[in-house]
Amino acid sequence: MATTNDLKNGMTLDLEGQLWNVVEFQHVKPGKGPAFVRTKLKHVLSGKVVEKTFNAGVKVEVARSEEHTSELQ
Repeated sequence: MATTNDLKNGMTLDLEGQLWNVVEFQHVKPGKGPAFVRTKLKHVLSGKVVEKTFNAGVKVEVARSEEHTSELQ
């Protein structure tokens, strides 16, 4: 588990049972109201890109991913 303050580009998150890559993020602290993190997420399987806003400090599930290459004979 990590908080939204720990987000980095390229990080893979597990949100609602689906895997999403962080394309970009921006920590916003408006003059009025609480801080929040605006993110652009890309779905790992479909490639769909969505924008999602999190309250600052909210915990998110970080997915561990490994990339393997295989040779076909």
